[in-house]
Amino acid sequence: MRVMAQMGMVMNLDKCIGCHTCSVTCKQAWTNRAGVEYVWFNNVETRPGQGYPRRYEDQEKWKGGWELNKRGRLKLKAGGRVKKLFGLFANPIQPELKDYYEPWTYDYKTLVDAPLGDDFPVARPKSLITGKDTKITWSANWDDDLGGTEEMGHLDPIVEKVRRESEDKIKFEFEQTFMFYLPRICEHCLNPSCMASCPSGAIYKRVEDGIVLVDQDQCRGWRQCMTGCPYKKIYFNHKTGKAEKCTFCYPRIEVGLPTVCSETCVGRLRYLGLFLYDADAVTAAASVTDPQDLYQAQMDVLLDPNDPAVIKAAREQGIAEDWIDAAQKSPVYALTKVYKLALPLHPEYRTMPMVWYIPPLSPVVDLLRDQGHDAEDSGVLFGAIDALRIPVEYLAELFTAGDTELVTGVLRKLAAMRAYMRGISLGNDPDESIPASVGMDGETMYEMYRLMAIAKYEERYVIPKAHAEQAHDLEEMGCSLDFDGGPGMGAMGDSPFGEASGRPTPVAVETFNALRDRQTSDSVAGADTLRGRVNLLNWDGNGAPAGLFPQHHPTEPDRDEREGDLESAIEGGGGS
Repeated sequence: MRVMAQMGMVMNLDKCIGCHTCSVTCKQAWTNRAGVEYVWFNNVETRPGQGYPRRYEDQEKWKGGWELNKRGRLKLKAGGRVKKLFGLFANPIQPELKDYYEPWTYDYKTLVDAPLGDDFPVARPKSLITGKDTKITWSANWDDDLGGTEEMGHLDPIVEKVRRESEDKIKFEFEQTFMFYLPRICEHCLNPSCMASCPSGAIYKRVEDGIVLVDQDQCRGWRQCMTGCPYKKIYFNHKTGKAEKCTFCYPRIEVGLPTVCSETCVGRLRYLGLFLYDADAVTAAASVTDPQDLYQAQMDVLLDPNDPAVIKAAREQGIAEDWIDAAQKSPVYALTKVYKLALPLHPEYRTMPMVWYIPPLSPVVDLLRDQGHDAEDSGVLFGAIDALRIPVEYLAELFTAGDTELVTGVLRKLAAMRAYMRGISLGNDPDESIPASVGMDGETMYEMYRLMAIAKYEERYVIPKAHAEQAHDLEEMGCSLDFDGGPGMGAMGDSPFGEASGRPTPVAVETFNALRDRQTSDSVAGADTLRGRVNLLNWDGNGAPAGLFPQHHPTEPDRDEREGDLESAIEGGGGS
């Protein structure tokens, strides 16, 4: 048993409201540079929908992930070394710009400089690639922008598959339609096919925390990783000729801060924590024959951090005591292995993804409530899961390689938790038969409720800091993706890779400078450099930096004086 540590994330889809705050803050922090205008390391997809890039789940077309050969061994779906060698200079199996979208801005200068006239000036959309007028036809979440699925819903690869198996399972009539939001980042897999696809060895998995990164010095822009990744979460920077991907905000993780998408999530749906896993068991687990067995195989790879044998092996592998302690308190371990609520995205790709999802139950509750039923009653809820407006088959194709029993079991636990806690909230005695019906006891169900509903910041994000003795291994001149011309990214002047790209000044240069100042300062974030200019990206939550609240003007009465004047006016009847 070779024990290793892996940072992981769990997202509770019931809480996602589709506000895209995570996407925008990630964009500001990581992809505000030239050549990555179309790139979204974090995006929120509307389901049913085609996703981003369009139909990325169609692996018959994109050949992403792994499959088993005739001898039952893992091989890349896109082919091995020989096939990749022949396709090194011509690799057509990758998304084109039309599968993403052509990024655009607007001709605001026309609005400002237009001469006085009878007509209103128009700010035409301009392509950020060519600089010419363009027509907006698609974007990162066009499925949501369409406002419905009647015209485009049939293009969802999962809808196609479920419909082939049962024509009547998914319909798009108004009374039967459904939708939910699916936030996506890089899965930072235990068995990453992007890393195995890279001819130059630029993609690597960090030993200390399992985060998958691209070495910008090593990358030669072959783009085989884009084909190999089944989630299509590696992008090509056409300005630098390098591949880029989600970094799991490793500069923040190393100092104990959550990722930007987690920090700014409005719905508080994300959990961050540490897994311990057996690295020697990964290949065998990813090689099980039946795709529906992959979920359990992956669960078996995850180790119990409270097991004395695991703790001993972890110490022998050099894992620090505070990291073992963090693994024992990890919310992601609790949601995946203890409560068995979180499921991996497309385990059939055999990459063993480490971003997990709790499937949504809310549409069931909303439907029952709208029909006049008691939507929190356990009997009503349990009976409605099988007739769910979101077909269980659809969720199963996303999270369990088609195993509907696993999804139904998770939904029943969520329903039981709602019914059980509802009774307690109404002042009734706890009904122990409800948790017993899903194989739990009342105390465990309450702990599960507390973690999912009212957990505090430090309970949702249990992130061990990097150690001083690791400093040499972790040191960087600066993260390559922080700014134009970062380490390994080369000169950023005009080049053959799209001269028009990136001409507008990146809007987050001052944010980058603020982050750099914070990381090299011993004072509270923003105490000096950000006075009067504070946002969620450059404030780390320690104290209240100057500028967060307006300063009191010496000529204005303070709050106590104003309240005293108001009380006097009311008592004397002289004011309203």
